[in-house]
Amino acid sequence: MTGWANVPVTEWVSGWAHGWTTGWAAWGGVAGLGIGVGLWLIRAGLRARSPGLAERLEPYLRPRPATSSLLHDDARGRPGPFGLLVELVGLPSVAERLERLGSPAAGLRRRLDRAGTGQSVEHFRARQLTWTVLGLAAGLALALVLALVRPAPVVVLGALVLASGAAGYVACDQALTWTIRRREERMLAEFPAVADLLALAVAAGEGPAAALDRVARGTTGELSRELTRVVRAVRAGASVPDALTAMSARTGCVPLSRFADAVVVALERGTPLAGVLQAQAQDVREAGRRSLIESGGRREIAMLVPVVFLILPVTVMFAVFPSLAALRVGF
Repeated sequence: MTGWANVPVTEWVSGWAHGWTTGWAAWGGVAGLGIGVGLWLIRAGLRARSPGLAERLEPYLRPRPATSSLLHDDARGRPGPFGLLVELVGLPSVAERLERLGSPAAGLRRRLDRAGTGQSVEHFRARQLTWTVLGLAAGLALALVLALVRPAPVVVLGALVLASGAAGYVACDQALTWTIRRREERMLAEFPAVADLLALAVAAGEGPAAALDRVARGTTGELSRELTRVVRAVRAGASVPDALTAMSARTGCVPLSRFADAVVVALERGTPLAGVLQAQAQDVREAGRRSLIESGGRREIAMLVPVVFLILPVTVMFAVFPSLAALRVGF
C-alpha cells in the first residue's frame, strides 16, 4: 500500500493510459473495420433497393426469347450461396472491376459451362469478391498480430494484407480450374461405357435421339447430365447434330469433341452409327491407357527424388563414416 501511495497520480494515470492504448489499439482497428464494412453494406443495400430509370423500363422493353424455355438451364437462375451478396452489392460495377483483373466475361462464361456448376458470371464475381475480402481480413489479422508481437514497418504489413487478398482472388480462380479438371476426368472415365451403350441401342434399331434419351435416363454422372441437356434441346426443336455440336462447344473436352464430330459426320453421310460409336469408345480407352502409362512414368521419375536426395546420401554417409573415423584415429 505504501508503494502505491508514493506513486504520483499523474504518473499512474499516464502509465494506465499508455497500457490501455497499446493493448486495445488492435481491437479498436478491428472494430472500426467491422463498422466500416457494415456501413458500406447498408449503403449498398439502400442503393440496390432504389431502381433507376433503366431498371424500371427494362420489363417493358425486354425482347422475348425466340427459343423454347426448355433450352435454358434452370440452375443458372438460382441465386446460390452468394445470392444475398449479389443482391446487396448489385455487382455490375464490381464485376466490371474484377473483369479487368481476371478473365473476360465471355471466357468466364465458357469456363463456368465447362465446370457444370450452373452459376452465372455475377455469382462467380461475388464469390471472387468474398474470397478476396476473406483474404484481406486474414492478412489484416495476421498483420495486427505481427505488429503486437514485434513492430514492423507499415509498408511490410500493408504488402502482407494486399498479398493475402490477391491470394484469395487467385485461389478462387484456381478452385474453378480444379473443378473443371475433375469434371473432365469424370466425363472421360464415363465416356467408353456410355458410347458402348449408345452403340448397343443404335444396333438394336433405335434412332439417335431415342438412343440418347435411353442412355441419359439409364445412366448417372456428368456425361449423363450433358446427354440430358442434348435430349432436352432435341425435344425443343433442335436437330441432333446441332445439339451435339453445342455439347462439344460447352464441354470443351477433346475426346467429346471428336465424338460429336464423328456422330455428326456419320448422320450427314449415312455411315453406320454403331461402328462409329464403338470406334470412338475404343479410341477413348486407348487414350486413357496411354495417359495411365504417362502418369506412371512421371510418378516413377518423382519417386527417384527421395531416393537420390535422401536415401543415397545417407547410405554414402554410413559407408564412408567408418573409414573417416579409422583415419582420424590413426592420425
